[in-house]
Amino acid sequence: VQLVESGGGLVQAGGSLRLSCAASRTIFSINPMGWYRQAPGKVRELVAMTDSYRTKYADSVKDRFTISRDNAKNTVYLQMNSLKPEDTAVYYCYYADSSRRQYWGQGTQVTVSS
Repeated sequence: VQLVESGGGLVQAGGSLRLSCAASRTIFSINPMGWYRQAPGKVRELVAMTDSYRTKYADSVKDRFTISRDNAKNTVYLQMNSLKPEDTAVYYCYYADSSRRQYWGQGTQVTVSS
């Protein structure tokens, strides 16, 4: 599975961005798909993920970010509102198949200026 992200960019604090991640082949709703991010000098962290059973968010983005998934289009989205400078990072899409093999996108830069 190849994952291709889009939608990153530069935005002022308080602004919004929407990230998209399209998979190259059929994905299944039972399998988790979501977003991680990595800021300079920091470890990669989970931002949001969703599967048939649950949706999970990092505490730092709850009530600001919304993950959604269109299985017919093999695409996951991340709507990011009320962005803060500390949200600046490279955002990576991921998908885990039924064998628990993980697939990663190439990353898209999100920069939030103060």
